[in-house]
Amino acid sequence: MNGAPEDDDGKLPPHLNSLRRLVTVLTMVMIGGFLVLIAALVIRLNADPLPLPDRIVLPAGATPFAFTQGSDWFAVVTTGDQILIYDRASGRLRQEIEVTPP
Repeated sequence: MNGAPEDDDGKLPPHLNSLRRLVTVLTMVMIGGFLVLIAALVIRLNADPLPLPDRIVLPAGATPFAFTQGSDWFAVVTTGDQILIYDRASGRLRQEIEVTPP
């Protein structure tokens, strides 16, 4: 007894053949989707970071580390532990905050 009902000639009934095909197709689709997901993650994680807006001019020697924005401002966190806040409309430096380690 092998667990699959068979006719006299050793073939599966038609409804089980179609079920077997559906399961096989579903397996291939799931494997393909998983590969696409992995590829999208690899592409996204290896992508260059988004550039800063053109109107932001960083001080000499400042290297951007993170960027965020509000409704009327941009903030750039630098590798030198500074937060630089710029006006969105003019691109003028509005505030500079020194981050001191604990």
